[in-house]
Amino acid sequence: MAKVKKKIGTCELCLREDVETTAHHLTPREMGGAYLGTADLCIPCHKQIHALYTNEELAVRLNTVALLQDDPQIAKYLAWIKKQPSTKLQKVKKSKDRRGRK
Repeated sequence: MAKVKKKIGTCELCLREDVETTAHHLTPREMGGAYLGTADLCIPCHKQIHALYTNEELAVRLNTVALLQDDPQIAKYLAWIKKQPSTKLQKVKKSKDRRGRK
């Protein structure tokens, strides 16, 4: 497993500032995205994306920040996370819908 590089900055998804961010491969590495674009996401947003969607879904239909922001499930989450303090890490659970999908 590759070491995750973290830095402090602005999350490209929720736009919260002064948060710890990690690089999210917009097309998952295992789906051919190792050398494609990435987005700096706060840890809660990054975890939420992977809790909701399979790598196949991310590669096919949610492979840009704009597409992620427009998705109804993420839009609902973004409305909530924007109200949360950037100093507190939020817990994320896998979606029941996602668990059944392949």
